[in-house]
Order: sequence, then C-alpha cells, then structure tokens
Amino acid sequence: KLGLFGDYMDVFKGIPFAAPTKTLEDPQPHPGWPGTLQAKDYQKRCLQSTLTQTDVRGSEDCLYLNIWVPQGKKQVSTNLPVMIWIYGGAFIWGGGQGANFLNNYLYDGEEIASRGKVIVVTFNYRLGPLGFLSTGDKALPGNYGLKDQHMAIAWVKRNIKNFGGDPDNITIFGESAGAVSVSLQTLSPYNKGLIKRAISQSGVGLCPWAIQKDPLFWAIKIAQKVGCPTDNTTVLADCLRITDPKTLTLAYHLDVINLRYPLVHYLAFTPVVDGDFIPDDPKNLFANAADVDYLLGINDMDGHFFASIDLPAINRPLVKITPENLYRIIQGLTVEKGSTGANEAYAIYTQMWSNTEDQEVMKRTVVDLETDYIFLVPTQRALQLHQENAKSAKTYSYLFSEPSRMPVYPKWVGADHADEIQYVFGKPFATPLAMIAYWTNFARTGDPNKGESNVPIAWVPYDNENGFYLEINHKINYQSVKQGLRTLYVNFWNVVYPLCMHTLGTGSKPLSEPSPDSGTGPRSSPTSSLSRVCRQLHWLPTTLQRSRIPASLWIGENIPTLPVKSSPLIFWGKKNGCLAVQV
Repeated sequence: KLGLFGDYMDVFKGIPFAAPTKTLEDPQPHPGWPGTLQAKDYQKRCLQSTLTQTDVRGSEDCLYLNIWVPQGKKQVSTNLPVMIWIYGGAFIWGGGQGANFLNNYLYDGEEIASRGKVIVVTFNYRLGPLGFLSTGDKALPGNYGLKDQHMAIAWVKRNIKNFGGDPDNITIFGESAGAVSVSLQTLSPYNKGLIKRAISQSGVGLCPWAIQKDPLFWAIKIAQKVGCPTDNTTVLADCLRITDPKTLTLAYHLDVINLRYPLVHYLAFTPVVDGDFIPDDPKNLFANAADVDYLLGINDMDGHFFASIDLPAINRPLVKITPENLYRIIQGLTVEKGSTGANEAYAIYTQMWSNTEDQEVMKRTVVDLETDYIFLVPTQRALQLHQENAKSAKTYSYLFSEPSRMPVYPKWVGADHADEIQYVFGKPFATPLAMIAYWTNFARTGDPNKGESNVPIAWVPYDNENGFYLEINHKINYQSVKQGLRTLYVNFWNVVYPLCMHTLGTGSKPLSEPSPDSGTGPRSSPTSSLSRVCRQLHWLPTTLQRSRIPASLWIGENIPTLPVKSSPLIFWGKKNGCLAVQV
C-alpha cells in the first residue's frame, strides 16, 4: 500500500508463528502451509472474556503475528531495525491489533514504521487462565502466555531477514502487562541472543502484580468453579485440560465493585517463577539482561485508573474523601506489614498536608500512592538493577506527563495508565511525535538521540548516582532533563518499609482481613519512623559507653546485622527528622 509520505508500506497480517494451541500446554512450532499464504487480514485474538465478563471472544487458535515493512519509492528495504510490540491488558484482555475505532486499530504499526524507518511486528499471546493458570509444580507449570511471546520473538529472529529486517537488531516494547512481559523476556534465559533492546512502558517484572506468588490458590478456585477435583495437582491438571476452554475462561471474574482490597491484589493469572522459563525471582535475574539496552518509565498518574476503582470518589468533584479513605487503601497495600507498615506509609504521604479539607490534594495523594506502589517504585528498582548489571548495555528513564485527554476526568489528572500509547503509535491529534522519534532512534542505535529522526532535546542516560530521567510532554525542552524522581517516596518503599515488622502473612492474594491491631484510621507519632523501626527490630545495643550517640555511628555499627547494602545509608524520619545523609 502507499504509505504516509509517498513511500510504500508492505503489510502482512495473520501469519501463524506457532501451531494451534492445546489447552494449558506449551506452544508448538507451526508445521507450515502449502502454497502461498494470503496474509491480508487480522486473525482472531486469543480466547478471553468480554469486558462485561459475561461472554467470551476470540479463539484458541490465535498465535498469529502482523508485520509492517516501510519501503522506499523505488528501492526495497534491507537490514531495517525491528520493533516487536507486546500488548497490555492485565494478562486478561488484549490482542495484537488492539482496540478498533472506525477500522483504525490502536496497534497499527504503520505510523511508527513509516516515520522511524523500522519494521513493526505485533502478535497475539494467550491470556487469563488459558495463558497463566499454574499449580506451582510440574502438573501445570504455567507461563504459557510468556512462552507464546517467546515463540513469536524466536520466529521473528529466524524469518525477519526475508522481510528486509535485521535479525540482530530486535527491540521488544510493550505497555502495562506487555511492559512486564518485555521485562521478563529480557530476564529469561530462553531469550539469550534474541533481543538487542527493550522498552517497558509502565511495568516491569518487579511490580507487585507481575508475579503470582501463590498460583495454586487460584488454580484451586478455578477447579472448584468448573467441577474438577482439587486434592491432587496431577488429577486437577488433567481435568482442567479436558474442560471446555470457554468455561475455563469465564471461571475467572475480575470484580471491580465494592472490593475489600485494592484492585491490584486481584490480578490472579500472571506469570510465575517456574524454575525454568523464569528460573528465579526476577530481581535475581538482571545479569541475563546485561547486554540488553533498556529504556523504561511510567506515566505521572499511572495509578489513577486503579485509584478510581478503589475509591470512585476520585473522579467525582462533588463527592468528598476523608483521611480514613486513604488509610484504608494504604492498609490494603501494606497487609503483610500490618499497622506498622500502614502507619509509616500514612505518615510520609500526608506529611505535606496543610489542610485535610483540600479535596484535590487528598485525591492526588491517593493517586500518587498507587502510582508509586504499583509502578514507580518497582520501575526505579529495575533501573537500578539493570544499571548495576549492565556490561555494554545502556539504560534510559522517562516520565510521561502529558495530561489525560479524557473529558470526564478532573482537570488535575495527569497522564493516566495507557495514555502514552496513542503517542507511541502516532494516533490522530496525538502530539508531540517526539515519542516515535525517541523510541525508533533507540531501536536503531541504542541511543534515543541518534538515528533517522530528530528529537527536541538530548536524553541523558540513567545512572544510579545521578538518577537522570526525561520528562516527556508537549512542552519538552532543556528543563525536561531531571534527576531523582520522587526520591523520598522511592527510598521509603525500598529502604524503610522493608524494615517494618510484619504482622500478617505474605502473599499476593487477598485471603484475609487485616488483623485487629491494624486499626481503622490513620495513626502517627511524633517519634521518627526510623527510630520506631529500629526499636521494633531489636537491633544490637550500642557498645559505645555513651547515653546518646550520633545516629550515623549507631547505624554503622548495627547495619551489618541486616541483609542489605551498607552504602549509601539513608536516614529517614518525619517532619523535623526528615533528613537524608550518605555515610
């Protein structure tokens, strides 16, 4: 077809990259086809519930991909960089073509391919119970959706040269669950040598919702709903494999009304540490990505979508929220630490409040809290780990802050979850186009500043010492290069919060109510948070013969008793005790 700028664009839709799937089994290579394949139409997305969760759409035969190849006016393209898109949707919904409005598909790769002179690939992968149900053992190891993704990446590696692509210059990029998938694919030993670069938009493998830590709990729930025995995982697995796939899909229902816990806890069917494809906790696997250039970031109000479900009054100007509303959400996010964790988090998130009647401040605080917990903090940790392990690889960090275009949102709402996608794919009226320039330059060279496209400002690489990041919006200029994204809150979650004494069991599933001592409202104390934490940990008494000693000496003496790095040390407190010192 004729492209956007007078050049030609070759588009291939519905190419099978694996055989039709079998229920709860690993994907298998496609046997091929006789004659010529007519790759003109999108194929059905993988079987999933409708948004109302009352019916299903899609097919089990769904492992197909789509390719956009920009051609010159007279010459055929060769050795082009390749960008493989992995869609999001909470590992429950989605498809390689994305949402459709008047035959304009969200994940249409033409704009990126044409402007950036890159090949764009999108594909389907299995979702929900069919993609991620696991018993936590060999009976149903899980990660079928991740293995589908790997099959697509491997197919592109083997075949993209025939389409004019460079098989040694493949970038995978994705958003939300797709961004988590990107992260996990770079960490999996199965992809060694397949991936040159990666881009994660609002999600990494360290997110609290990225890994299901108790998959058997959810497998049993599904088995009970469809009438399978649950006392033996092998029997359970055999039964589920012969159950109608549509029945399995509808057996999981994501409630979004009157939740007892924050929504993030109910994302049940996600990747698992299976000892194989994901051999260990993702935080221990970053050496596998030492040679993969990594660009990652979040939207400044990524948590707004989640906060508006947890507390619908967020988007209702005439409905007020209270400090107790914030505290209850904090309780839900800090269940494993009980009242200690909740009180510490409440103290830091409300320390700047001067007037508890200011509804905008209070509602923004809820959004900031969920943005930090669900997206920002794990993303910052992933940046640090990638940079620490990187050999030849580069690391780049961004914050997307173009205000949401949703007319029903309050005016103070910034960039909500998934708001950046329209800018990455160049949808109509979605300016600036800087994201396409940065993204495709990065895919071409590993440097978002160098490539076929001009960029408005130089993007400084991330390093752990300076914490550089680029803030992206339509006002982007030299002041958009910044440092230390919400450092106080990141340090709280990474340094202080882990030291809180836990009072409840850990786990990613909402199994029990907070314990009686968790309280029903916010509690704080004039004593610094760090001193409370130290006292609860029962650290060693000082051996110095003084009644009072400098905190730095005391910490320096006692910190070796903890399994954490000893430098830099961060002292954290509230109000007058809020001071950060490197020792």
